Amino acid sequence: MKSFLSDRSRRRLIGLIAALALIVAVAGIGVYGLLAGPEGASRPSDSDDPAPTVADPSNEPVFEPTIPPVPTTSDPQTFAHAVAERIFTWETTTGLMPLDYSAAILEVGDPSGTEQAGLAADLSSYFPTREAWIDLRTYSTTQCLSIEDSYTPQAWAEAVDQARSGQLPAGATAVTIEGTRHRTGVWNEEPVTTKHEVAFTLFLTCPEDGNCALLRLSELDNPLR
Repeated sequence: MKSFLSDRSRRRLIGLIAALALIVAVAGIGVYGLLAGPEGASRPSDSDDPAPTVADPSNEPVFEPTIPPVPTTSDPQTFAHAVAERIFTWETTTGLMPLDYSAAILEVGDPSGTEQAGLAADLSSYFPTREAWIDLRTYSTTQCLSIEDSYTPQAWAEAVDQARSGQLPAGATAVTIEGTRHRTGVWNEEPVTTKHEVAFTLFLTCPEDGNCALLRLSELDNPLR
């Protein structure tokens, strides 16, 4: 009897172990199903994630500093004012150099080309040298001009009266500008401003059938009166 019960207990124990193994196996399948998802579905992978967008520096807009052109006009006073403001308005921090500003003025120079070399030489005395420009850049220097007066000098009228026929180009005239040059910059992290009175004469040609052009400039601060 004892042996029979022992065998019976042993068989019951074996059956219990088998049942437990089946339950564990089914539970394992269920857990795997939760992790794997329904049949046919794929597990997310790193390759399914959208790739991060990286900005291409070559596609970024590049802003080149430019100098506004001198507006065209057939009026001597309007043209003289525009040229004077272009000559005296500049910034050292844009990457542009004095020759860039001079080139913008030469665009409205003598259309025949006769006076272009002389005008380029005139302009060189109105702008800082390259070395001075680089030095001014360390102080973030900018400049502009306020015009107080402009007129046709009496000396020009006398020159026209004395000129022989054909000596002066058609529409030749002169305009003297008087004003104040303003410079601003930074010194020891403090803004500074300087003022300097200036006067000069622009020699123009303003033909009746066309726009004005700049022929030459007087020496700075030595204008015709």
